Amino acid sequence: MQSVKMVITGPFASGKTEFINSISEISVVKTERKISSASEVAIKDETTVALDFGRITVDEELVLYLFGTPGQRRFDFMWEILSEGMLGFVVMIDSTRPETFREAKRILSTFESYSRTPYVVAANKQDQEDAWEPGDMKIVLRLNSNAKVIPCVALDKESVKNILLELLYSILDQYDAVAS
Repeated sequence: MQSVKMVITGPFASGKTEFINSISEISVVKTERKISSASEVAIKDETTVALDFGRITVDEELVLYLFGTPGQRRFDFMWEILSEGMLGFVVMIDSTRPETFREAKRILSTFESYSRTPYVVAANKQDQEDAWEPGDMKIVLRLNSNAKVIPCVALDKESVKNILLELLYSILDQYDAVAS
């Protein structure tokens, strides 16, 4: 059986935990704690402090292990630890909160520095009226033309599945390029 480690990262409250919850076949291992900051409580009342962990069996030959990172800078020491052995990563961005785009770009750059693995950007909350279009987000984030910014609704299993398939295809493409 082949296993693939994927990291789900992004700014605080971008939808990482919901993303993993939507698709994991096991009960997600979570390390959430109550938030004490008044400005953050206005957004949500708990935050991931170490990691989220989920698993998906694609078929009898392939299992995906999903590791969700904390989104707050005070827990960023976990990012490098969680990135070890990853074959790809997803950067979750709340497309209704442009004030988080700069932080998302910083996180993307940090993960690229850990490993030159494929990644996709998930433009979350595309079901909301004030969501930025993925193409516009790609421009604002100054991503290269090959970068994939994919619409996402983290609470929708099919949407999450689409993101993970795109990442898996990118990993396989990279593997094929190295093998030939």
